[in-house]
Amino acid sequence: MYRRLTIFTHRVLRNSSHVSTTSYYNQSNPLNPRSNGRSEILVRFFSFYPVQRRSPDPDDPANLMKEDGVSVCSQMWVENFREPDRIVTNLTSYLRRFELWVLAYQKVCADEIGTYMPRSAIQKSALEDLLALRNAVLDNRFKWGSRLQFFIKSPKDKTEYESLSKRKIKAILTTTQPAPFQDKVVQEVLLLILEPIYESRFSQKSYAFRPGRNAHTALRVIRRNFAGYLWYIKGDLSTVLDGLKVGLVISALMRDVRDMKVIDLVKLALVTPVVTSRPDEGQKKKKIKRKYQKKRVLAEDEPKPDPYWLETFFGFAPEEAEKLPSWGHCGILSPLLANICLDELDRWMEGKIKEFYRPSKSDVIWNNPEGEAEQGNTSWPEFVPTSGPDKTRKMDYVRYGGHILIGVRGPRADAATLRKQLIEFVDQRYMLKLDNESLPIEHITKGIMFLDHVLCRRVVYPTLRYTATGGKIISEKGVGTLLSVTASLKQCIKQFRKLDFIKGDRDPDPQPCFRMFHATQAHTNAQMNKLLATMGEWYRYADNRKKIVNFCSYIIRGSLAKLYAAKYKLRSRAKVYTIGSRNLSRPLKEKKGQSPDYHNLLRMGLAESIDGLLYTRMSLVPEADYSPFPSNWRPDHEKALLEYIRLDDPKTMEELQSCIREQGLVSPQDYISMLVWNYKRNAIVMDQLSLLKSSGSKLERGQQLLLDSNHENTDHKTKVDEENEGLHAARM
Repeated sequence: MYRRLTIFTHRVLRNSSHVSTTSYYNQSNPLNPRSNGRSEILVRFFSFYPVQRRSPDPDDPANLMKEDGVSVCSQMWVENFREPDRIVTNLTSYLRRFELWVLAYQKVCADEIGTYMPRSAIQKSALEDLLALRNAVLDNRFKWGSRLQFFIKSPKDKTEYESLSKRKIKAILTTTQPAPFQDKVVQEVLLLILEPIYESRFSQKSYAFRPGRNAHTALRVIRRNFAGYLWYIKGDLSTVLDGLKVGLVISALMRDVRDMKVIDLVKLALVTPVVTSRPDEGQKKKKIKRKYQKKRVLAEDEPKPDPYWLETFFGFAPEEAEKLPSWGHCGILSPLLANICLDELDRWMEGKIKEFYRPSKSDVIWNNPEGEAEQGNTSWPEFVPTSGPDKTRKMDYVRYGGHILIGVRGPRADAATLRKQLIEFVDQRYMLKLDNESLPIEHITKGIMFLDHVLCRRVVYPTLRYTATGGKIISEKGVGTLLSVTASLKQCIKQFRKLDFIKGDRDPDPQPCFRMFHATQAHTNAQMNKLLATMGEWYRYADNRKKIVNFCSYIIRGSLAKLYAAKYKLRSRAKVYTIGSRNLSRPLKEKKGQSPDYHNLLRMGLAESIDGLLYTRMSLVPEADYSPFPSNWRPDHEKALLEYIRLDDPKTMEELQSCIREQGLVSPQDYISMLVWNYKRNAIVMDQLSLLKSSGSKLERGQQLLLDSNHENTDHKTKVDEENEGLHAARM
């Protein structure tokens, strides 16, 4: 206290030459016997006024980070899932939250440098630049696609743009360059703000570019819901992903968001032209092929490129997942904008599904007027009897990116009518011209290709056993269809040929994988094992999983055998298998001279362990996954959000309490209150649970304890009231 008083008085009287800080402290100390009256007066005067602290600096980034960015995002997700139909008008308040900008900076830095940067590791200069970027966005001073003027730069960008030559500046301004770092940060902030708003509104029929949903989810939905459909309409709307008119995108965005600051920011990202180099300019300069190419050494902050196995697996991407939208300067915001535009198609199709549904009581499935209850063989969820004129008419719809799949249970004329209406809707809404060839109607017997899996129908004749009148068991042969989801072997061979793993059509011949020529045998086997494990996971829900994964293992194993034969000069694959065994786990090159065996070197830690290739036999491939898929499936994060919202609602607690009262149970809170009250009453710890078990039923004993405690409280109150009345009368 005295030290603060000294500092404060020193600031007030710093112009007085006869009063110093030290002498004033000695004089103002009340414990000092030599203190005079003036010092006591000053002490009393200043003690009544609190010390005025300096107000926090609004330009200091540390003062703006009040909460964690993840907690702010969680709050946004909860608010939007609690009220999914409300129109959002004030997003500028979230755009001002500096915590979101710091979180976006961390995510972009993780993509840039390959490692996550904690908030404590961010330098103060970077925070100040990030704050300048935020203020520029709020003040409409930010420009998309800036090449030379930056508010903030990437941590790995060490370029001094002020000292660049005119030739380099011209090359930067006229050639194709990666998106600036500050653009990526702004895109990430917009994604953090807009994604929870639209994820709570999107249809459950779309599965691409959304968290918690992927191609496996779409295949499982098809396996479960498309079992009884005969006619299929497969459409390709991927031209929408190439880009739409700005007016159409903004109108779709403004259905739910009315904040003009965010709308204008997205509109500028769509309107601002992207500078790209001409194709003629790239052809003028021919690269000079060097005879010997040196290995490039990565910088310390440069992320490593994708490993060979992952790059190879990306080559197996199905047609529906190859195209990724990229609109203007929107970057990672483009897939979300594409889903916002195509969500109108999803809603339109949901309305058509309800209109088309006509239940029939004579059908064994979908005979409920609401269309929710489904019946069928319990052992085969996909088992559906053959169709007929008295069967239920129903259809379903799935969209993955720009590709749609519609299943129709009914006559072909209904499918043709739906196709005509779909062509008109797409023409009016997206200005996209479609024809009958782009939306073919195919029967299930021909096989429908979707996500590199073939949907086909297998006719089965199961034995139906039932008990007739009199207790007689009757066995009859039934006729039905079973929906089969199988991986396309033809498409798999096509992808292998594109990646130069095989040659030939009818009898594919593996080709040596020369990309791994300079790698060790252990490293090569490890890379190919990761590829095989990923391929096995990709075909997890295919009926022919064992066959297709074993074929992939055969191709990769043959490719490596040819590679090792050329590398170690063994001439043939048979000799490679003889030395390295079937799974190529033994070393193919031994050291010259008298050296210990490979197993002895491995035991001593002097040799690198070589893992054998996976799935060398079909029996080693796991079975297809037939786990049941719920009808009202939702991703785990949406389940957690909805459960949190339900538990946070006061009505839920009231319902639980009323249910406890109706069933005559004792809640944990009441049980604890009984323990505490009996402890206070008897001054000893008594376990009421043992009392409940020892005498009578739990309900009667619990009620008796509560009644006793209430009666005792009442008696105690009456005694206190009587004593108070007696004292009052005595005083009167």
